[in-house]
Amino acid sequence: MDRYEQLSDYLSAKIGRPIRWRVVPHYGTIIDYFRSSEVDGAFLGSFSYVLVHVIAGAEVLVRVEDLSGRSMSRGVIFVRRDSGIKSIRDMKGKRFAFVAKASTAGYLLPLAYFKKMGIKNYKAYFKEVYFAGTHTEAIQDVLNGKADIGAAKNTDLEKVEATNSRIKNDLMILERFSEVPEGGFTVRKGIDIKLKKKLKQVLLDMYKDPDGQNVLEKFWSEKVYRDHG
Repeated sequence: MDRYEQLSDYLSAKIGRPIRWRVVPHYGTIIDYFRSSEVDGAFLGSFSYVLVHVIAGAEVLVRVEDLSGRSMSRGVIFVRRDSGIKSIRDMKGKRFAFVAKASTAGYLLPLAYFKKMGIKNYKAYFKEVYFAGTHTEAIQDVLNGKADIGAAKNTDLEKVEATNSRIKNDLMILERFSEVPEGGFTVRKGIDIKLKKKLKQVLLDMYKDPDGQNVLEKFWSEKVYRDHG
């Protein structure tokens, strides 16, 4: 919330309207909020966005881009180096940690991978499958032995690796999937057109403003916004 409050303070000053953030416990909750217009906007991953776009007509305005120009990420499946797991065959009878059902990298891409590898019933193939809730939690669960295998975004794995040397030393990536768009800022259907345009322009211009740069560095670890369209 500290990170979001810095962003909300900046946006509020620029658009002249108060902004309140809400942290939701599950990916699926945000779909209900958009459908009932309980929220005006949210940061969503690609699969979550597709769901709220189809179900509630939401529209993505911008997505983040790092200083190297990267605005894409890819899903990865990883294990501990000492697990003895080196292939899909070795995964049988193990514990698998997904992120959430509305997660691209943490659920949708692994399901496609299982199907490609001929696994028709992944729940029967593994000893246990569960949803960790966040990419970071899925990574930590495998690192600490709660799960044998996990799925997450490569960008989240890199973030955790930057502050925890155990990630690089103890974890190993088994599968890398195709790139998908990084998370973007999405607004609900029917939001005031002038407000929508103003929000989009403020977000796109943040990197040009010293105060905006400061907020971006703290919030996105040196990522900037770009036009999604």
